Amino acid sequence: MDNFQQEVEERTNLTSSNRFELLLFRLGTPPDEEHTELYGINVFKLREIVPMPKLTKAAGMVSPLMGMANIRGEIIPVIDLPAIIGCVPKTGLNIVLVTEYARSTQAFAVESVDDIVRLEWSQVMAAEAGVSSRNITSIARLNNDKKDNPLALVLDVEQILYDIIPANRTAHLNSENKRTFTLKPGSVAIVAEDSKVARSMLEQGLKMMQVPFETHITGLEAWNKINKLAQEARAEGKPVADKIAFVLTDLEMPEMDGFTLTLNIKRDEFLKNIPVIIHSSLSGSANEDHVRKVGADAYVAKFDIDELETAIQQVLAVRAAAVA
Repeated sequence: MDNFQQEVEERTNLTSSNRFELLLFRLGTPPDEEHTELYGINVFKLREIVPMPKLTKAAGMVSPLMGMANIRGEIIPVIDLPAIIGCVPKTGLNIVLVTEYARSTQAFAVESVDDIVRLEWSQVMAAEAGVSSRNITSIARLNNDKKDNPLALVLDVEQILYDIIPANRTAHLNSENKRTFTLKPGSVAIVAEDSKVARSMLEQGLKMMQVPFETHITGLEAWNKINKLAQEARAEGKPVADKIAFVLTDLEMPEMDGFTLTLNIKRDEFLKNIPVIIHSSLSGSANEDHVRKVGADAYVAKFDIDELETAIQQVLAVRAAAVA
């Protein structure tokens, strides 16, 4: 189960071709059902997989928090993932997935781990129209065989952790400081984010900064909108900055990830000067290094609106100086 931690550089390079690795696992069966669904989480969110450790339950701790575990000298909260999704594990909670999310570490208890698969983001569909659960962000098609195409439900980790500890995700939104920017009239920020709770956080923050924006749930949707605005700018004989103030994108998204979206922008002569800010829960030096390699102008870990405000201020100042 430690094999997934190897070849980190190779996995990072997958992002240059709009690909990623998905860990597949099972949580048990929903009430009154016999089959077990296959669930997935991006390998980049995982630090390690370990057998269920001994837990210490603090006073007042209630489900879905199971207790605290000492894993390699670090005290980590363990979360009952089947309880959140509404499944009953037949063989118990046997495995713990230790995850790194937005500079925090937590562990999710699951029934079993199946496999790690390499997929293209084009095999991943946004789940908003087809899955009712608020905790599922997308659906992954595990192969391209129309007759036999197993699916995996990709978890919305942002939503799950927000529901468990909502106060930690909204503290910076209560600031009374007014954040304003001088943008060209008519220009907007293009936002790409597939998580509902993350979109809500970004929308609140941008409204507080008085930044006009348009949101999209996939990188491909955002890319199509960027191209449309670029065509309008060309037809009007204007620079693209008159239409797009900056792009704010997540990394993990159906159809096209944030790495590929950034590469597409920076490789296009007409678009390359658009500031791109990556806003992601995929923290860690490997991801931040790759953000720089694809040409992004800034990287901000979720969810710190103050840091996002600073990043926006900096990239806009750099662009203003470049055209002055």
